[in-house]
Amino acid sequence: MAQLYVVQSADFLFLQNQTQMTPGNLSSHLNKLEDAGYVEVTKEFIERKPHTALTLTKKGRNAFTEYRKKMKQVISALPKESEKTVYQKTKKKGENK
Repeated sequence: MAQLYVVQSADFLFLQNQTQMTPGNLSSHLNKLEDAGYVEVTKEFIERKPHTALTLTKKGRNAFTEYRKKMKQVISALPKESEKTVYQKTKKKGENK
């Protein structure tokens, strides 16, 4: 969801490359997000090749915004040394945007 939060919509291959997940694993996660109403999945053919587009829904955007707020609260409650470590680790993973 973090990737879609930044780019709004993307295709399956872009998300797979960004997350380094296997196609099956990513598909499983996306199915759960779609079932929750967080992601809209559109499947079509482009030049006879399957293409899956993913868009973060308003519900998904709101849920991720709340998640970010809660994580910031948790991190800010940590001692300063721990807070710095958490930010460094998440920045390496591309989660601290």
